[in-house]
Amino acid sequence: MIEIKRFVFNPFSENTYLIWDKQSSEAMIADPGCLEDYEQEELDIFINQNKLKIKYLVNTHCHIDHSLGNGFVKNKYLPQFYIPELDRQLLEDIQSQGSMFGVEVEKSPAPDAYITEDLILKLGAVPVKFIFTPGHTPGEYCIWFEEEKICFSGDVLFMESIGRTDLWGGSQSALIDSIKNKLFALDDSTVVYPGHGDSTTIGFEKNHNPYMINFI
Repeated sequence: MIEIKRFVFNPFSENTYLIWDKQSSEAMIADPGCLEDYEQEELDIFINQNKLKIKYLVNTHCHIDHSLGNGFVKNKYLPQFYIPELDRQLLEDIQSQGSMFGVEVEKSPAPDAYITEDLILKLGAVPVKFIFTPGHTPGEYCIWFEEEKICFSGDVLFMESIGRTDLWGGSQSALIDSIKNKLFALDDSTVVYPGHGDSTTIGFEKNHNPYMINFI
């Protein structure tokens, strides 16, 4: 059984997710956006209070708002660090991304490995799978807990909205295809935890997402 804690960090109001297996206390940090010292402290206090073992650091994609805390998390907890290979250049250019938004950021550590759809990680006995969903960025992946019917959608799918495609490497046609053919293929009861805003479900988005009505 997994537990989820959402933190809203940085000037972009980005959702950082701490995900862990209750039985083993093994945990993953997805898209760490903790920029300020107080944000890093908030994350660290929760981890320590719950005696969590940070096993993985995952960037669903490598835009600045989802990567600001990479250095802190990697250096503090020494997890295995995964990113999409097609987003490697974005990660290497994180300081240039920051300058465009007036945000100072340290260079990100390099990943230990790349995400693929064949990759299966484990939090305790719980398998962690990945769905390739490009469009917002060239390489984005969603994090999928198949048995629990939970999907962390990064900036692909939001409640009644979809990801931007006017940033580095974005493609509207690829994004629509990812949502229609990958995410909407999941069970309607699947809970979606996006990179910004509130959670939703696949079924709700099929029926209410105004950006997808003409594509279903």
